[in-house]
Amino acid sequence: MTQRTDRVDELLRQEIGQILARDVADPRIGFATVTDVETSPDLRHARVWVSVIGQKADREATIHALERAMLFVRRELGTRLRIKRIPELHVRVDDSAERGTRVLHLLSELESGVTPEEPSDGESLPTPVARLPNPGEVFAEPEPTTSLPMGRSRNARGTKSKSPRASR
Repeated sequence: MTQRTDRVDELLRQEIGQILARDVADPRIGFATVTDVETSPDLRHARVWVSVIGQKADREATIHALERAMLFVRRELGTRLRIKRIPELHVRVDDSAERGTRVLHLLSELESGVTPEEPSDGESLPTPVARLPNPGEVFAEPEPTTSLPMGRSRNARGTKSKSPRASR
C-alpha cells in the first residue's frame, strides 16, 4: 500500500476504536478490539479487523452488533475526520491471536509429551506463559519462510505488510 492509505488505515483504526469504546451504547460490543483497518486504494471501502473475546455465541452476537453499528460509526467519522470520502466499513473477525494461542498450547503439550486434544467448539484457550530457557540452553532464531521483496513480510492474516525497516 501507499503511505497515504497506511496513514488513513491507522487514523481510521484509532478513531473507530474510540467511537466504539465511547459513543456506541450497545453492551454486546464491550469485548471487541479493532486490531487493523485495510482501505482500498480508492478509499471507498475499508475492512475493519476486530478481535472478540468470549464464547462462539457471544462472538457472533458481537459481530452482528458491530455490523449494525458501522453506519453510526461511519457518520461519526464524517464529523471527526477531514477527508474527502469516508469509506464504507466492512467488519471482519481477526482470529490471529486465538490461532497463535492454540499453536503455542499445542507446542507446549507436545513438548511435555502429552498428546494434544482438540478443544470443544468455541472453547477459549488460556494465554500461554513464555518458557524461559534452562541454564546453558540457547534458542535459535527461526529462518525466514517467505520470499517476498526486501522490506515486505506477511502478517497473521497472510497479507503483505511493510516492515519497519522498509519505511526508512
